[in-house]
Amino acid sequence: MDPALSRFVTEPFGKGVALTHSSAAARSSRAEITLRHVCHLYRKYQDDLRIVRKEQRELRTTHPQMRTQLDDLEAEITYLLIREERPATVVEIGSLHGWSTTWILRALRDNRAGALVTHDLIDTARHHVPAGLAEGRWTFVPGDVRETLRGHRHGIDHLFIDAAHTASFARWFVGGLFPTLRAGTPVSVHDVFHGRRPWPISEGRVVLSWLADNGAGYFTPSRRAAAVVNRELEDLKRRLGLLEPVHDGRDDPMLFFRMP
Repeated sequence: MDPALSRFVTEPFGKGVALTHSSAAARSSRAEITLRHVCHLYRKYQDDLRIVRKEQRELRTTHPQMRTQLDDLEAEITYLLIREERPATVVEIGSLHGWSTTWILRALRDNRAGALVTHDLIDTARHHVPAGLAEGRWTFVPGDVRETLRGHRHGIDHLFIDAAHTASFARWFVGGLFPTLRAGTPVSVHDVFHGRRPWPISEGRVVLSWLADNGAGYFTPSRRAAAVVNRELEDLKRRLGLLEPVHDGRDDPMLFFRMP
């Protein structure tokens, strides 16, 4: 592991730790996140994804009390985007029991590069993430992310948000965190599309308004908001032999986009 990265993953954010981005991350493809691109990634990484799905199913068996907040499509797309982009630094805001954390860590493991830093008020994820998966690539930072990420000086190559789903929290990250990200950085926000539209006063509505104001598009596999996309992905998974559920949720409400 690069010495700079080794130092980084043992120190929490907010301490002024700088990280030099890997050349791989700098060269990463800037393909738009579309159905066509996601289907391409499913085909490209299907063998690795098959193994990861098996590992995640086994993790659920060994940790039956683990709450699995990501549905299969959105978890798999997160894994696939990280595999393709090869980010040096992934920031996860909100981990709950670590289901999303383990999907992200397996992508970094399979890339043989990159680090994940997770911010959360509770540390339940620490009890569920396998030590061998976390070692050398995961840092957990306890506390309010609005404080622990305040004035950060490091790069963020992939941002995953699944925390407080309130309009006020969303106004913080679109106004305070998004301006620190480079154009093209992949971002995902969970629990936006449980219905055809987000609630009028919600995190999702704030994010969609921000995207519209900045002329940026988005992608979602939501069963209710993007039924055609959802069916096409399910059909592709069936053809690839990847349809057996890992998690029983089927809403897939996550929103994916690139920073404009």
